[in-house]
Amino acid sequence: MLDKTALVLVIIGALNWGSIGLFRFDFVSALFGGQASTFSRIIFTIVGLAGLWAIAILFKDRETRIDRT
Repeated sequence: MLDKTALVLVIIGALNWGSIGLFRFDFVSALFGGQASTFSRIIFTIVGLAGLWAIAILFKDRETRIDRT
């Protein structure tokens, strides 16, 4: 469950970065009051932690990943 949640957050972060790169529009900042707002910073931190967790998923044994799904 934690792996899937982390992957969803990483996907959200990737889509946000894609929108910044293509359209210069930051969805998280627009939704939560700018990059400097406390809530936006919390969201960015959670997505960053999910990215770190996704690194661990990358190095897990393939059979372990299949058994958990």
